[in-house]
Amino acid sequence: MSRRRRGEELEQAILRAAAEELRESGYAGMTMDRVAARAGTNKNAIYRRWPHRAALGVAAYRHLSDAAMPNPDTGTLRGDALEMLRLANETWSSPHGAVLRGLLAAAADDPELLTLMRERTGAATMDRAWIGMLERAAARGEAPAAAVRHRVATVPMMLLRAEYAMRGVPSVPDEVLVEIVDEVFLPLVRGCD
Repeated sequence: MSRRRRGEELEQAILRAAAEELRESGYAGMTMDRVAARAGTNKNAIYRRWPHRAALGVAAYRHLSDAAMPNPDTGTLRGDALEMLRLANETWSSPHGAVLRGLLAAAADDPELLTLMRERTGAATMDRAWIGMLERAAARGEAPAAAVRHRVATVPMMLLRAEYAMRGVPSVPDEVLVEIVDEVFLPLVRGCD
């Protein structure tokens, strides 16, 4: 007779199963029945933790995202910003990015999913990484302290996301990443005196 999993062990099994479903079938194909079967549990165990499919989908995406957040420290703001954009670009074009794109597409028809994604997908962690990058640059004397703020820190990623939306493809050419840093981000940072 198999041992019954509980608590954190069961939750992790469900999240792994949901993440695998997202990778294989996308959000549209992820069902509570399929996740339960893959996790070796029942739907009630899932619903006790996540009240609906949208909540589970976002939690599973977050589970996929729990790998260490990149935090490059090349010694220059330009180098750090380029490295962060390049890593984000790689992620967006990976299977992990395909999961996020599927969730975003589903969110167009599901306001609750969109709200959950805004609240729980790790965007705040990415923002903190950019703020930390600006703090290091200010400490080195490479950026004014006034540049260390949320709106300035989020500009590069917002521009990268706009490129995805405008081009309709999940990868942005490197020369565009360089333009975002050299022609927009660095001048913005320097102008924050």
